[in-house]
Amino acid sequence: MAHPSQLGFQDAASPVMEELLHFHDHALMIVFLISALVLYIISAMVSTKLTNMYILDSQEIEIIWTVLPAIVLILIALPSLRILYLMDEINDPHLTVKAIGHQWYWSYEYTDYQEIAFDSYMVPTQDLAPGHFRLLEVDHRMVVPTEAPVRILITAEDVLHSWAVPSLGVKMDAVPGRLNQVAFIASRPGVFYGQCSEICGANHSFMPIVVESVPLEYFQNWSALMLEDA
Repeated sequence: MAHPSQLGFQDAASPVMEELLHFHDHALMIVFLISALVLYIISAMVSTKLTNMYILDSQEIEIIWTVLPAIVLILIALPSLRILYLMDEINDPHLTVKAIGHQWYWSYEYTDYQEIAFDSYMVPTQDLAPGHFRLLEVDHRMVVPTEAPVRILITAEDVLHSWAVPSLGVKMDAVPGRLNQVAFIASRPGVFYGQCSEICGANHSFMPIVVESVPLEYFQNWSALMLEDA
């Protein structure tokens, strides 16, 4: 998760987020190169008094400053489109979880294998256990198996919400009357935090999302315990 004074992104916990980080670095290098070129041109124009009539009226230069931006746009657009299609690709998910946004908590339903459903409320500050994070911890985490394709069906019961977990590279709006879907693969065990990313009401910042990725055998034990409690 993020830490104080952090400037970059959170560590990637899914293949899609790794691709997004690589694309960010790729685009940022292009921005740095363009900025350096523009700064050099501005400084050269300010510091020199010489004027070349051939440069002021040159077809070759006009061709260059038309073709180069087009090439730069292509270098940015192609990787961006590739990641866009990767994020929408959902092939044979091993688990489907339905996330429903309420004012102001999330509820989850596991209906693939067993009838498991629970609500996920933020833990009040006075009830936090040592090591838990204020405004981010919940009483019931969404547990998923590691290295397994997981599909999340997202909707809302009352107003607009948004289910977002930055480490997994997922963010999808929860719209009343509409079922959206997003997929991810947790590449390593861990606990990943997110929050509702839509201004859904007065307590919108108090409905956190916690995804716990565990090995398959632990996920099976967890699901068995949830069925016993039900």
